[in-house]
Formats: sequence, C-alpha cells, structure tokens
Amino acid sequence: MTRHYEPDIESIVSGIMHGNRHTLSRAITLIESQRPEHQRQAHEILDRCLAKKSNAIRIGITGSPGAGKSTFIEALGEEIIRQGLTLAVLAIDPSSQQSRGSILGDKARMEKLSGRKEAFIRPTASSGYLGGTSPKTHEAIVLCETAGYDVILVETVGVGQSEVAVDSMVDFILLLMLPGSGDELQGIKRGIMEIADAVAITKTDGDQSGIAAISKAEFEAGLRMLPAKHPCWQPKVLLTSALTGIGIEDVWQNIAEFFTAMREHNLLQVRRSKQLNHLLYAVLEEMLKKEFFTHPDVISARAIVERQVLSGELSPFSGASRLMEAFTHCQ
Repeated sequence: MTRHYEPDIESIVSGIMHGNRHTLSRAITLIESQRPEHQRQAHEILDRCLAKKSNAIRIGITGSPGAGKSTFIEALGEEIIRQGLTLAVLAIDPSSQQSRGSILGDKARMEKLSGRKEAFIRPTASSGYLGGTSPKTHEAIVLCETAGYDVILVETVGVGQSEVAVDSMVDFILLLMLPGSGDELQGIKRGIMEIADAVAITKTDGDQSGIAAISKAEFEAGLRMLPAKHPCWQPKVLLTSALTGIGIEDVWQNIAEFFTAMREHNLLQVRRSKQLNHLLYAVLEEMLKKEFFTHPDVISARAIVERQVLSGELSPFSGASRLMEAFTHCQ
C-alpha cells in the first residue's frame, strides 16, 4: 500500500512564524497546488496564520508594458530596506503553468534585491487568471505577513481592466507609466485609474525629462476628473528614474504618508475587513466551481450537452440549465 507524504502542519506554521524562507516557499507551493489533500492542508495552515495579527503594509504595483515594473520595484525595494524594513515581493508572471518559460524572469531582473537577506521574492504564474494576479495571491500575502515581512509588494501582470482585482487584496495601488504616455489616458481603462493611489512616471532621466513634465501635468488633470477613492487622500503624480534613483525616495515617502492618513481616519482596518470578506466569497466561488465540475452527474451529462449545443439542438443557455439540473438533482 502506497503511503502519501503528509506535511507536518505544526512545523510548517512554526517555520513560517519564525521567518524561515524555505518553509514559506514550501507553504506557498502547497496553497498553489490543485490536489484536494493539499488544499485541505493549505486551509489549515492559513487558518493558523490568520490568527497572527500583522501590521504589514500591502502595495500593488501595475503599469503599462515597458514601464519597467521589475526595475522600479528593485529600486523601491532597496529604499524600503534602507528604511530598516523587510520586504516580500510577489511577482505575477503571465506565463502558463505548463511552459513555465519565464517564471523566473522577474527574480533574475531583480538581481540585487534577490540577494538581500531582508527581501523575499516569489515569482508566480498567473495561470490564465484574469485579475492581473494569480488565483492564490491573497493567500500568499497572508503567509508573507505571518513570516514577519513589513512590506508586501504585489507586481501584477500589466495594466488593463482586469487589474482592478488586485485592489481587493492590497492597501495602496501604484500605477507606473512611461513619459509621453499622457495621450494614452483615453485608452487606459477608467477602472485602473480610479483605483490608483499614486502614479509614478518612470524612465524620466536624460532626454525624457521634458516629455515627462508634460505627461505629469496630463495625468494630474486626468486624476482630478475622477471621484475620490478615499476621502482623506488625493493621488499624486511623481517623476522617477530607477536608473538614477530620481523620485524613488519621494514615492516611498508618499506611500508612508498614505498609510499615516489612512490610520488617522481609521480607514485601514475597514479596508482590511472588506478584503477578508472578498476573500471569503472568492474561496467559496472556487469551491463551488470545483464541486460543480467534479460532480458525477455533471461529468456524465457534460459531453451530451456539449454535443447538443454544438449541433444547434440546444442553446448555450438551455445547455447550462441542463447541467445545473444535473448538479442539483441529487443535492
């Protein structure tokens, strides 16, 4: 009889709480697994970890293609460490789980940061998830907080309407844009602009400085037209260069001011409560979807219904109702 290896939940939780990086990586791998037994173990680990309160701050960083997110994060990460803080970076990679072709790309580009003992970098595949993050990003944040990291940075796949999902799991959204991209304001989805707590224009060194100043004015005008995300905060537009270090300290100062304002107005805890509520229903939705597609009656009916829909015998709407009937028949 084959015996499956059962991870020692107690030792994993203890390792995470003591900041063991290897154990933290192992736990994140466990929560990302689709195996039912791993999911049960992951939920037990997360239950224990959520019991430990954390004052970590969560930052989401998104941006247009070519804006230099990884390079910027490395520069900002160095500034955060200079402030005496520890940092975890969850870098979401657009590659598939199967190919894993560029999964380590972000870690390779953050060569300096990845060598710092104060930093933990975890590249993760998006697995086709449309939220700009991965299906288990929120859970990975919880584990990193339990491990004692002061700042959690989530680097999303890229700018777009779907990126708004990251707003349900972080406290501060930083939008990175290139100089001369002010004319893209009409093309940028309103949703991503509305959730931005600050805009950083990157690569503003050298000949780009003049164009960057124009872009700054255009983005400031655009932000003034949007409703306030928080009553105590007006998003700023900052000029930066990861190459020369211009504006990096200003970005961190702006982030620190945001958290001070949110705490003074008692808004941070309210936001965290909303995030937990969102996580509750996200996990529930995932469980229901898995339960539906693994139900024996649905599996039996699925091929027949698909064939009838493709032949025109059934509409997709009626086909969906048939599958729901098969699911609920024995409930």
